[in-house]
Amino acid sequence: MSALRIGSRGSALALWQANFIRGRLREISGIESEVVVIRTSGDRFPQVAISALSVKGVFIKELEDALLDRSVDLAVHSMKDVPTKIPDGLVFPAIPGREDPSDCLISRGGAKWRDLPPGARVGTGSLRRQAQLRRVRPDLDIRELRGNVDTRLKKLDAGEFDAIVLAKAGLDRLGLRQRITEVFPPETMLPAVGQGALGIECRADDQATRTLLEKLDHAETRAAVTAERALLAELEGGCQVPLGAQGRVANGRLMLDAVVLALDGTDALRRAASGEPSQAEEIGRRLGRELIAAGADRILEMAGRTLSTREAGQKPESTAGDRA
Repeated sequence: MSALRIGSRGSALALWQANFIRGRLREISGIESEVVVIRTSGDRFPQVAISALSVKGVFIKELEDALLDRSVDLAVHSMKDVPTKIPDGLVFPAIPGREDPSDCLISRGGAKWRDLPPGARVGTGSLRRQAQLRRVRPDLDIRELRGNVDTRLKKLDAGEFDAIVLAKAGLDRLGLRQRITEVFPPETMLPAVGQGALGIECRADDQATRTLLEKLDHAETRAAVTAERALLAELEGGCQVPLGAQGRVANGRLMLDAVVLALDGTDALRRAASGEPSQAEEIGRRLGRELIAAGADRILEMAGRTLSTREAGQKPESTAGDRA
């Protein structure tokens, strides 16, 4: 098998992830590969809220295009960036073992989220994080924040924010664990669908690459992520709906927790489901139906209307960025 071309975004975190998979492929097969950097829509418009961009899969579309036109042989994604529908002709043979999916707080003064003063400026570009923070601390000043991990930390250190919220997995992978002030428990903040998990995508007709990548798959992580993504699909939401979910396998059982929230945090529905890991997709869809029956569609519809009103007239700006 000849050297493989791995498609990746150009951020430090994306390159770490691509090179991690590059190393794992070398370990299991002796095959060398090269990382091909591809700029995505999400990178080109970092000052625009993700929900305001019209492109589906803003952090992966160009990577999938490169797969389809055979410019690369595989692509490494953060699973939280992957829409529930992927293009025909592409597959995910591997979802490797997951890092901690939790969100975490980084504050300038070392204050934990309960101790932040009223009006403290907290930065995050995620509607899910914003809604969950507002639910427990409506007195905080939640502000939009985008950019790669380094950019966000620099904005915090420069005093633009009193605290920011990031995915713990990204900080762990970049060796920045010491910056974490506090890890949010799932009771306070459920993570994004797929957070902390990597997905390796390739062409469906490339059997040799599929077979190789399957060796990196982790069954329990795949079951957890499959359930989360099935839940998201049932709710017909993209990565920017105020939905938190976390699946996990323990003692041979798959457990799935989910919350749907209003953007201002004043209304929320939280439910859980469990079952056999082999039934991951059905567990996710069943929980989605239960949430809809309890009124989740009303909450999400209101969130969508609020978001559309808030973002009317917003224009893209062309500088580079990343999401964490």
